[in-house]
Amino acid sequence: MGKFSAFRLQLKAIPEGTQEFDYHLDKQFFVNMESTDIHDADLDVKLVVTHKHDIYNLAFHVTGNVTLICDRCLDDLIQPIDATYEINVKFGDDYAETDDLLVIPDNDPTLNVSYMIFDTASLAIPIKHVHPLGKCNRAMSALLRKHRATKADDDDAELADRLIDEMDSMDTAPDDEAPADVPTDPRWDELKKLSGNAEEN
Repeated sequence: MGKFSAFRLQLKAIPEGTQEFDYHLDKQFFVNMESTDIHDADLDVKLVVTHKHDIYNLAFHVTGNVTLICDRCLDDLIQPIDATYEINVKFGDDYAETDDLLVIPDNDPTLNVSYMIFDTASLAIPIKHVHPLGKCNRAMSALLRKHRATKADDDDAELADRLIDEMDSMDTAPDDEAPADVPTDPRWDELKKLSGNAEEN
């Protein structure tokens, strides 16, 4: 049996009306899909197929959790998934696809829905994989703070930590270093000196 044979839908055998199919996705499903982001999974998939005339409406609902790696602290991150996808399928002369219609050859009575399910689950995962504020690994967070706030005085360390957390929560990039000293225009330097002298007088 193939890796995804359990996801082969015998479309031509489905009578007119509505039928439901249930699938469960675990780590092995995503290993077979060669997914590098998803390290574990516990997902339930409900597929409702509505056959009316020559159109098969496929409505997917994927729920559960996947395990990712936090981009910030590298610990496991449990990401809830609740995603839906819907497409119409019909038989025709050759393969063709639009946003809401898939045409498959009339001589192929089956449709493998594994990639539709994979795409539905994957697209529900945020681009940034980070724990909520304050939930990262404490040891790793301490190392990050050490590297980010090396110039902070002891009295300012707590304030620096709060600022870093706030920046993280706003999805900014606190790791970016300040730009190197850029040579200034000598004319401006002279004007600044004049301005300073005027203030002193």
